[in-house]
Amino acid sequence: MQNLIIFKKKINKFNKKISVPGDKSLSIRWVLFSSLATGISKAQNLLHSEDVLSAIKSIQKLGIKVILNKKFCKIYGQGFDGYKYKKNLLLNARNSGTLGRLILGLLINSPTSIKLIGDKSLSKRDFKRIADPLKMFGANFKLNKNKTLPLVIKGSQNLKPIYYNENKGSAQCKSSVIFGGMRTVGETIIKAKKSRNHTELLCKYLGLPIKVKNNKNYDLIKINKVKKIKSLNYKIPSDISSASFFIVLTALSNKSKLIIKNVNVNPTRIGIVNILKKMGVKINLINKKKYKGEKVADIHVYGSENFKSLNCPPKLNSGAIDEFLLIFLIAAKADGISYFSDLAELNQKESPRLKWGAKILKMMGVKIKLTKNSIKIFGNPKLKVNKKIIIKNYLKDHRVFMTSAIAALSFGGAWHIHNKDSIKTSFPSFLKILNLINK
Repeated sequence: MQNLIIFKKKINKFNKKISVPGDKSLSIRWVLFSSLATGISKAQNLLHSEDVLSAIKSIQKLGIKVILNKKFCKIYGQGFDGYKYKKNLLLNARNSGTLGRLILGLLINSPTSIKLIGDKSLSKRDFKRIADPLKMFGANFKLNKNKTLPLVIKGSQNLKPIYYNENKGSAQCKSSVIFGGMRTVGETIIKAKKSRNHTELLCKYLGLPIKVKNNKNYDLIKINKVKKIKSLNYKIPSDISSASFFIVLTALSNKSKLIIKNVNVNPTRIGIVNILKKMGVKINLINKKKYKGEKVADIHVYGSENFKSLNCPPKLNSGAIDEFLLIFLIAAKADGISYFSDLAELNQKESPRLKWGAKILKMMGVKIKLTKNSIKIFGNPKLKVNKKIIIKNYLKDHRVFMTSAIAALSFGGAWHIHNKDSIKTSFPSFLKILNLINK
């Protein structure tokens, strides 16, 4: 029973100010870039989650020294070609798709075979989508028949630049190819559907040979071989994906108010803010500033009882791909029918999230219509839950757990949510912050 949490009543009105931990995407990327740098890189507010710790353990296995404590993390980079490791190396990405896919781009020149494994959830996810472009550089892959983990990569010493059309909107695949291009003599060109651009921004900040042309529907990225990366001292901004749980909790709690400090509001990440504004949620970004290429702000949110339904433009999807389960909760209480399409990528996450979003809504008594890549939600402004709901067997997907907790506190009912340890993947302090708000 220790790994089970029970919610029995709605949250009371609140007026709070909080901070959430460092951005997971930036934390993992900082670890990987710092492992390639020449000299000592230091980070504050690094996210201490299982995904980030897996990244640290991976670079340690590649011969990189790391000092980690509660206040900071130091990485002793040995240069762009400084990885040193034994034959038949085994790397474990555990639950992290970001780590699993990005690190492969750094290993395309490995002289020996390296095996990559993951946990049960990650081992169900598609790795052919990244093996295919990395093979074009000259790297060799052995995947199982399902094109998933475990896989074996052996690099090449005769890498050639590639042209890659990334048409899924996957920042992970795009970033891995950027890392591959950094190891390759000549110009690698990526035509990429719009997605998170943290890797490109870090490359620009570090002065690496990258050019990015932003077009309406895609980005054209050109990357040349990197000779040296300077060390990077970084105070990592807070994670918008983590903040989103409390944004939606506040929005659904009438007359409540919340301030979330120093959040990364990169335009490719604030899809949830843009979508919720269209649905009538009161959100303001205050104290905007730029920090090492990233935009940062305080987020002010106000609770309400009145939300508008939305036919969501698919062009907003990529900026909110991790937050749609939360957006569905707003749609459940909106006045009218909301429609979200082109969401097949949701089912490529830690669990089939589109299916889980629909399942949670149905358990709450919300009428929905689901297809392979879309969902129609029939909102009910007076929605309340007055029954027992059990959430389990969701492949320990941290976002399913946390969304269920927000639904329980927002709509009532007796919720029995299993596998609370799943939050260690991305947001270990989630319940602690939730308790601070719910005092």
